Amino acid sequence: MDLTSCLEIACRSEPGMVRAGNEDSIMANPILGLAVLADGMGGHNAGEVASGMAVAALGNGLEHALANGSGHPAAVHRIIQEQIAGANTSIFQVARSQPQYAGMGTTLVMALFHDNKMTVAHIGDSRLYRCRGDDFRQITRDHSLLQEQIDSGAITAEEARYSQNKNLVTRALGVAPAVEPEIRDYDVEPGDVYLLCSDGLNDMVEDDEIAMTLQMLAANLELCATQLVQMANDNGGRDNVSVIVIKVKQAFPAPQGGLARLIAWFGKLLER
Repeated sequence: MDLTSCLEIACRSEPGMVRAGNEDSIMANPILGLAVLADGMGGHNAGEVASGMAVAALGNGLEHALANGSGHPAAVHRIIQEQIAGANTSIFQVARSQPQYAGMGTTLVMALFHDNKMTVAHIGDSRLYRCRGDDFRQITRDHSLLQEQIDSGAITAEEARYSQNKNLVTRALGVAPAVEPEIRDYDVEPGDVYLLCSDGLNDMVEDDEIAMTLQMLAANLELCATQLVQMANDNGGRDNVSVIVIKVKQAFPAPQGGLARLIAWFGKLLER
């Protein structure tokens, strides 16, 4: 199903004001309803290599797999899990075989829109937010030392804003032989605006400012994406900053023809 008439997408990725290079990578496929963002880590351009490999592998792999697979949620989860595992293996093997890339890895956040739903997969501290009218919330939960400290009550969310441990992730793609992504489904509604971002945005800009920007500029996503990056840079731009802004323009239910019913039946068998 071609979702170009149902979704509007705008993307921006910049080095920021301090770093010379950009280790973030992004891609969006409005036909497939897919957006992927990765924030690489590792010296000597290794982070750029890791994030680029992740985005390329998932973009190409998911396009091929979903074109030949089921749209049933259980099958979608399995396909995403398999593609992430493949990307993890590729990055890990390159890091082990080439000394200049030793220890490289990347965060990952991706959204796949299908049948009036959004399947989200993430690893690390790159985030996905939802703006629905006046309701703005963070959909993903960081895989980070800081989030674990907040969850345990060791520090408050306000204290976390000033912590020195902001960038210590507890999960990353490509740093170990296997990784466990968090994959969840969410219902979507026309008018929803979704934001995928690297921590170069949310470390520099408060959530209420992000929310206000999404609400005020939802009618012009290109300007919205540009403004979000500019806000991060105006506040110091200490890291690379990447954003993907997605607006749901209309519903996109799955076709209910005979073939679709057969696919749904096959998907249910996969759940058993």
